Amino acid sequence: MGVPLRKLVYYVASTLDGFIAAPDGSYDFFPLEPDVAAHLTAGWPQTFPTFSHPQLGIDRPTGRFDAVLMGRATYDPALRVGVTSPYAHLRQYVFSRSLPPSADPGLEVVAGDPVAFVRELKGRPGGDIWLCGGGDLAGQLLPEVDELVVKLHPIVAGSGIPLAARGFAAHRFTLTGTRSFDSGLVLLHYAAEPAPSSASTGAADPAAADRAGVTAEGVTAEGVTAEGAPGR
Repeated sequence: MGVPLRKLVYYVASTLDGFIAAPDGSYDFFPLEPDVAAHLTAGWPQTFPTFSHPQLGIDRPTGRFDAVLMGRATYDPALRVGVTSPYAHLRQYVFSRSLPPSADPGLEVVAGDPVAFVRELKGRPGGDIWLCGGGDLAGQLLPEVDELVVKLHPIVAGSGIPLAARGFAAHRFTLTGTRSFDSGLVLLHYAAEPAPSSASTGAADPAAADRAGVTAEGVTAEGVTAEGAPGR
């Protein structure tokens, strides 16, 4: 029996309308309320930047991750203030074709294909891999994501950096856990579903269903939903 592959976990904060940052990349509009902070520092301590550990009371964070993936835009805010290794307690990989190789031994700049790199990384020994963001990198890696953990804030932003920037392609996830907080935040845990195969599932021809005016949601060509309400 082979060694189980490491899992890629996209753990991220999001607005109700699916944005993880403002158009300029900032995310300081996401509050960290005391009830949420207590839960996250206990359960997800590795996802806080190393420099913040003393003020948050995090001592030698342990957990499931031993690596973090960042896009250039996610890494840049730390770099601009002279922090070359924002998650020094993890092995860090930054995906960029413009950054030079890092002099920091704990951080590697990856200029190649993110999907190919992650597939190879999953096969190496080690803990699970945290996908930190941003939206462009998440969009490229979405087919490789094994788990999705969303800190859903009660905020509507209207525009910004999307949770996963990519062309339309529906990827299904199964809800495996939820936790709500008095502050209004809901922590959602999902596991990726395997891609369906029409041959293995015996699914009907989608084109035939479309010609009949019926979708998977039960909407007919006459505009009536499965619940019997007129479609709009």
